[in-house]
Amino acid sequence: MTDRLTIQLAVNGRHLDLSVRPNETLADLLRTRLALTGTKVSCDAQVCGTCTVLVDDRAVSSCTMLAADADERSVRTIEGLADPATGTLSRLQRAFVARAAFQCGYCTPGFLMAATALLAERPRPTRSEIVEYLEGNICRCTGYDAIVDAVLDAAAEEA
Repeated sequence: MTDRLTIQLAVNGRHLDLSVRPNETLADLLRTRLALTGTKVSCDAQVCGTCTVLVDDRAVSSCTMLAADADERSVRTIEGLADPATGTLSRLQRAFVARAAFQCGYCTPGFLMAATALLAERPRPTRSEIVEYLEGNICRCTGYDAIVDAVLDAAAEEA
Protein backbone atom coordinates (compact mmCIF):
# COMPACT_ATOMS: atom_id res chain seq x y z
CA MET A 1 0.00 0.00 0.00
CA THR A 2 1.35 3.41 -0.96
CA ASP A 3 1.37 6.19 1.56
CA ARG A 4 0.96 8.94 -1.07
CA LEU A 5 -1.41 9.52 -3.98
CA THR A 6 -0.81 11.83 -6.92
CA ILE A 7 -3.70 14.11 -7.83
CA GLN A 8 -4.31 16.87 -10.34
CA LEU A 9 -6.71 19.66 -9.54
CA ALA A 10 -7.34 23.32 -10.16
CA VAL A 11 -7.49 25.59 -7.12
CA ASN A 12 -8.80 29.07 -7.80
CA GLY A 13 -7.93 28.56 -11.47
CA ARG A 14 -4.37 27.38 -10.79
CA HIS A 15 -3.61 23.86 -12.06
CA LEU A 16 -1.65 21.74 -9.61
CA ASP A 17 -0.06 18.29 -9.52
CA LEU A 18 0.24 17.21 -5.89
CA SER A 19 1.12 14.23 -3.80
CA VAL A 20 -1.32 13.72 -0.93
CA ARG A 21 -1.72 11.30 1.95
CA PRO A 22 -4.74 8.99 1.61
CA ASN A 23 -6.26 10.45 4.82
CA GLU A 24 -5.46 14.12 4.09
CA THR A 25 -8.55 16.29 4.03
CA LEU A 26 -9.15 18.96 1.44
CA ALA A 27 -9.19 21.56 4.24
CA ASP A 28 -5.74 20.46 5.41
CA LEU A 29 -4.40 20.58 1.87
CA LEU A 30 -5.79 24.07 1.29
CA ARG A 31 -4.77 25.56 4.62
CA THR A 32 -1.50 23.84 5.42
CA ARG A 33 0.07 23.01 2.09
CA LEU A 34 -1.34 25.73 -0.16
CA ALA A 35 -1.51 28.49 2.52
CA LEU A 36 -5.13 29.30 1.63
CA THR A 37 -6.08 30.03 5.22
CA GLY A 38 -9.36 31.77 4.40
CA THR A 39 -10.95 28.34 4.58
CA LYS A 40 -11.61 27.86 8.28
CA VAL A 41 -12.00 24.63 10.26
CA SER A 42 -14.09 24.41 13.39
CA CYS A 43 -16.10 21.22 13.93
CA ASP A 44 -14.27 18.65 11.76
CA ALA A 45 -17.64 16.93 11.40
CA GLN A 46 -19.50 18.69 8.56
CA VAL A 47 -21.78 20.52 10.98
CA CYS A 48 -20.81 24.21 11.11
CA GLY A 49 -20.10 25.23 7.50
CA THR A 50 -16.94 27.25 8.23
CA CYS A 51 -14.89 25.04 5.90
CA THR A 52 -17.22 25.38 2.90
CA VAL A 53 -15.50 25.59 -0.48
CA LEU A 54 -16.78 25.02 -3.99
CA VAL A 55 -15.81 21.82 -5.77
CA ASP A 56 -16.95 21.89 -9.37
CA ASP A 57 -19.14 24.85 -8.33
CA ARG A 58 -20.95 22.88 -5.59
CA ALA A 59 -20.66 23.76 -1.91
CA VAL A 60 -18.83 21.05 0.05
CA SER A 61 -17.41 20.68 3.54
CA SER A 62 -13.67 20.56 3.02
CA CYS A 63 -13.06 19.26 6.56
CA THR A 64 -14.58 15.89 5.69
CA MET A 65 -13.73 15.65 1.99
CA LEU A 66 -10.52 13.82 1.25
CA ALA A 67 -8.02 15.71 -0.87
CA ALA A 68 -7.73 12.62 -3.09
CA ASP A 69 -11.42 13.00 -3.94
CA ALA A 70 -10.62 16.39 -5.50
CA ASP A 71 -8.55 14.67 -8.20
CA GLU A 72 -9.43 16.05 -11.65
CA ARG A 73 -11.76 18.63 -10.10
CA SER A 74 -11.93 22.38 -9.72
CA VAL A 75 -11.78 23.86 -6.22
CA ARG A 76 -12.65 27.45 -5.39
CA THR A 77 -11.93 29.01 -2.03
CA ILE A 78 -12.73 32.37 -0.51
CA GLU A 79 -9.42 33.61 -1.94
CA GLY A 80 -10.84 32.88 -5.40
CA LEU A 81 -13.97 35.04 -5.09
CA ALA A 82 -12.39 38.42 -5.81
CA ASP A 83 -11.32 39.21 -9.36
CA PRO A 84 -7.77 37.83 -9.64
CA ALA A 85 -6.58 40.58 -11.99
CA THR A 86 -7.91 43.60 -10.10
CA GLY A 87 -8.67 42.32 -6.60
CA THR A 88 -12.20 43.72 -6.95
CA LEU A 89 -14.53 42.02 -4.51
CA SER A 90 -17.39 39.92 -5.85
CA ARG A 91 -20.89 41.38 -5.65
CA LEU A 92 -21.60 39.04 -2.74
CA GLN A 93 -18.48 40.15 -0.85
CA ARG A 94 -19.43 43.80 -1.45
CA ALA A 95 -22.94 43.12 -0.15
CA PHE A 96 -21.55 41.46 3.01
CA VAL A 97 -19.39 44.54 3.63
CA ALA A 98 -22.27 46.96 2.96
CA ARG A 99 -24.59 45.07 5.31
CA ALA A 100 -21.88 44.39 7.92
CA ALA A 101 -22.90 40.75 7.62
CA PHE A 102 -20.14 39.55 9.91
CA GLN A 103 -18.80 40.17 13.37
CA CYS A 104 -15.73 38.14 14.26
CA GLY A 105 -15.53 36.93 10.64
CA TYR A 106 -14.63 33.33 11.36
CA CYS A 107 -17.74 31.91 9.69
CA THR A 108 -17.86 34.51 6.90
CA PRO A 109 -15.83 32.58 4.28
CA GLY A 110 -18.13 29.57 4.66
CA PHE A 111 -21.24 31.72 4.32
CA LEU A 112 -19.80 33.49 1.27
CA MET A 113 -18.92 30.22 -0.45
CA ALA A 114 -22.30 28.63 0.29
CA ALA A 115 -24.12 31.77 -0.85
CA THR A 116 -22.02 31.86 -4.03
CA ALA A 117 -23.16 28.32 -4.82
CA LEU A 118 -26.77 29.27 -4.07
CA LEU A 119 -26.71 32.30 -6.36
CA ALA A 120 -25.17 30.24 -9.16
CA GLU A 121 -27.99 27.72 -8.78
CA ARG A 122 -30.81 30.20 -8.06
CA PRO A 123 -29.93 33.74 -9.16
CA ARG A 124 -33.08 35.24 -7.57
CA PRO A 125 -33.69 33.26 -4.37
CA THR A 126 -36.40 34.19 -1.93
CA ARG A 127 -35.61 35.00 1.69
CA SER A 128 -36.90 31.59 2.80
CA GLU A 129 -34.78 29.82 0.15
CA ILE A 130 -31.67 31.63 1.39
CA VAL A 131 -32.43 30.73 5.01
CA GLU A 132 -32.97 27.09 4.06
CA TYR A 133 -29.83 26.91 1.89
CA LEU A 134 -27.61 28.46 4.54
CA GLU A 135 -28.96 26.47 7.48
CA GLY A 136 -25.82 24.29 7.44
CA ASN A 137 -23.68 27.33 8.30
CA ILE A 138 -23.44 28.45 11.90
CA CYS A 139 -22.57 31.91 13.19
CA ARG A 140 -22.15 32.34 16.91
CA CYS A 141 -21.78 36.14 16.88
CA THR A 142 -24.50 37.77 14.81
CA GLY A 143 -28.10 37.41 13.94
CA TYR A 144 -28.55 35.94 10.52
CA ASP A 145 -30.67 38.80 9.16
CA ALA A 146 -27.71 40.82 7.87
CA ILE A 147 -26.31 37.74 6.12
CA VAL A 148 -29.64 36.94 4.45
CA ASP A 149 -30.11 40.61 3.52
CA ALA A 150 -26.64 40.69 1.95
CA VAL A 151 -27.45 37.65 -0.20
CA LEU A 152 -30.73 39.30 -1.27
CA ASP A 153 -28.83 42.50 -2.13
CA ALA A 154 -26.28 40.57 -4.21
CA ALA A 155 -29.08 38.78 -6.05
CA ALA A 156 -30.81 42.10 -6.76
CA GLU A 157 -27.54 43.61 -8.04
CA GLU A 158 -27.25 40.85 -10.62
CA ALA A 159 -30.79 41.41 -11.90
